[in-house]
Amino acid sequence: MKIYPALLFYLSMSVRYLIAASICSVVAGTAPANAAPQGSVEGQLKIVSQRPVELADENRTTETRSVPVTAKNYADYPLIILTQGERKQIARVTADKDGNYRAALPPGEYIIDVEGRVPKRLHVRAQPFTVVPNQTVHVDMTIVTGFGADASASQE
Repeated sequence: MKIYPALLFYLSMSVRYLIAASICSVVAGTAPANAAPQGSVEGQLKIVSQRPVELADENRTTETRSVPVTAKNYADYPLIILTQGERKQIARVTADKDGNYRAALPPGEYIIDVEGRVPKRLHVRAQPFTVVPNQTVHVDMTIVTGFGADASASQE
């Protein structure tokens, strides 16, 4: 009968490990729910053109103008959100048909920029911002286009 007490000992140890493992999985499963609440960034994207346009009056002067902006224009200029320290891309956001954008982010310090601004020759200032739990930070972006056309155009 000495076998039964040893078997019960191993069974009770197995049950204890099973209970401990179950408790650990429940705790691990609820950890994301206990994580710090997210915040968000939102803003307005504005696209301005610096391309010269000829006026129809007798002076025929050149001035800059705003380009009519459509939803397609906003899709051409996606915004990227980077961490401030490592400059690692966290999110990519496209503005809606009205130029508004919004992204939920964990608390931290970020930079918002335009994807591919250097090859596209865009003038835009990357802007740092800080996300705080349960709050929305507002960051407007203005993209000035047309610098590439000015550099290649002959000046008379």
